[in-house]
Amino acid sequence: MVERSIAWLTRNKARRVPYRGVAANQLWLTNRAAAVNLLRLANLGVTCTNGAFTL
Repeated sequence: MVERSIAWLTRNKARRVPYRGVAANQLWLTNRAAAVNLLRLANLGVTCTNGAFTL
């Protein structure tokens, strides 16, 4: 499962970091990982019922 997660992060020309400096690239990677996780939850069919999220 680790390899699959890394593959999700590196698809769509995201193999190299786009910025110079550690702080900017760390922020970029954090946002990229959050976006991948949100897309994954959406594809799994997450729903909100009474303020609680369920799959």
